[in-house]
Amino acid sequence: MKLVRIVAPPLAANCYLLIDEKTALIDVGGDFEFISNALKKYIDLKELDYVILTHSHYDHAAAAGFFKNLAKIAMHKDEYSLLKAQKFASLFFGVSFKQFEPDILLSGGESIEIGEAKLEVIHTPGHSPGSICLYEPEKKWLFSGDTVFAYGSFGRVDFPGGDARALINSIEKLSKLEVENLYPGHEDVIEGNAKEHILKSLKIAKMFL
Repeated sequence: MKLVRIVAPPLAANCYLLIDEKTALIDVGGDFEFISNALKKYIDLKELDYVILTHSHYDHAAAAGFFKNLAKIAMHKDEYSLLKAQKFASLFFGVSFKQFEPDILLSGGESIEIGEAKLEVIHTPGHSPGSICLYEPEKKWLFSGDTVFAYGSFGRVDFPGGDARALINSIEKLSKLEVENLYPGHEDVIEGNAKEHILKSLKIAKMFL
């Protein structure tokens, strides 16, 4: 399996391309031309099987509608409800999305198999109602979206649908996993002993949220 990190505009969101028997893209950023050109360095867009959105904030998901009919779009059902309620607009930033309907509505607990890798879907509300993380249990990889970051950082809760208590509970859930590598939605990737970063995030979140 091959993992490629792509840092996408407009706010330097980390997107992750997984190439295996099937091909999945975790988050898409907000600029379809940029992300499609980046993907073409590794795959033909027709080879993309899944687009999996960790949440619906525009810096991670605004380009998602352009992938409709290119790949199956998966997101949590609560996040899709939020996106529809906002009429596919980012209320804080005035950005409009190309509207789309997901092919797969997630609840948490599902597994998405792409070959060697099997991504377990974990519902982690707090940063947004339908935020998810994706855990690969054999490799002990966690794709954490904006729920938790490296060095003890964690997602904001002041956007529509944010919930400080829910975020603490979500980070606590993640702290029980064995995580070797952390692949967050922004900033640095942590390869090796990443669980320590999650435990630090939990400690700091409990202090300040």
